[in-house]
Amino acid sequence: MNGLNDVSKRVFRFFKAGKILCHCSSRAIVVGAGLVTLAFDQSLLSPVIAFPGSPELSRQSFVADAVARSGPAVVTVETQRRVRSRANSRLPPHMLIDPSFRFFFGLQGMNSPRSRIERGHGSGVIFDDQGLVLTNAHVVENMDQLMVGLADGRRVSGRVVGQDSLTDLAVIRLDGSGPWPIAALGDSDKLRVGDWAIAVGNPYGLENTVTMGIVSNLNRNVSQLGISGKRLDLIQTDAAINPGNSGGPLLNAEGEVIGINTLVRSGPGAGLGFAIPINQARSIANQLVSRGWASHPVIGIGLSKVSAGRPGLESPSGAKISYVVPGGPAANGGIQVGDVIVSVGRRLMAGPADVITAINSHGVGRPLSFGLTRGARRYELYITPIEMSSMRGL
Repeated sequence: MNGLNDVSKRVFRFFKAGKILCHCSSRAIVVGAGLVTLAFDQSLLSPVIAFPGSPELSRQSFVADAVARSGPAVVTVETQRRVRSRANSRLPPHMLIDPSFRFFFGLQGMNSPRSRIERGHGSGVIFDDQGLVLTNAHVVENMDQLMVGLADGRRVSGRVVGQDSLTDLAVIRLDGSGPWPIAALGDSDKLRVGDWAIAVGNPYGLENTVTMGIVSNLNRNVSQLGISGKRLDLIQTDAAINPGNSGGPLLNAEGEVIGINTLVRSGPGAGLGFAIPINQARSIANQLVSRGWASHPVIGIGLSKVSAGRPGLESPSGAKISYVVPGGPAANGGIQVGDVIVSVGRRLMAGPADVITAINSHGVGRPLSFGLTRGARRYELYITPIEMSSMRGL
């Protein structure tokens, strides 16, 4: 207590009496859940009391700065399509349109085919000054028209440049010359579990909604969520992602886009959100812009983690072959079920996700080296990846 002024002594007396809740650090004591702050100088002998509204408390939220950096580039994607309802009849639909036909054959109770307009909405983020918007493929799937609403109030039409159902990504080009606000893209490979995660979007049509959480897990394969037919390893977050957030960005503490929001878990385990890592999204988006479709190299294998020798031990690095597609590149190259891939392109693999990333990065049509172990023996085989679409006939 030596060296403290009278006000500080009174505050400490309240603290000792249990009347003030404190959070302590080496440089400051925050009293009363942010109502009063004792900020010490380097000697820890000269406290200064700061109340709300004072300069010491004027910039408590890094979230506001992060959203200010990329928030203007977050857009609302409004879609509509015409859906035709089928008549309850085996007759061709065009016959039931004619009322005279229905009257003559006593089919007055038969309803003619009707059409209705189905509207939907999602989110997106502008990532290029040419007016390119990154969003989810399921947001724009089978749509007839789309409008894009910007944070500054502008509404512009757009068209789909390309979409990829396997990764649930699509790119929209805005009509007009801009200028367009652009979001800063980060590096999802640098993410760690526990990093801040900020979701921005338009859930339930509520524009510019911001929620915050942390990165709960990395490389969460969609197969673990009971989803098939997709090729995704996702960022898991507890930041609230609701219907309408799909296609919007997941930001880091610096306001850089680290993911594209795509899924929310409902039912058991509700409250979990998932986003496509921005490094993968950027690669797919560049392909969609340049040629309208995305390449998905495969060699025809299924992968699983290498099991530990005993319970409680950490799983070894590498990826175990769980199945091999007959007639595929892996089968033709000599890979067998039970083999363990330890390296690809002579780079060590930590797990199945690393193997998939290495194959994707290498592309199709060129041989790629695979270091394998089979029992106590080690092999190096060269396999040439092919397009996933080419595997369908095997």
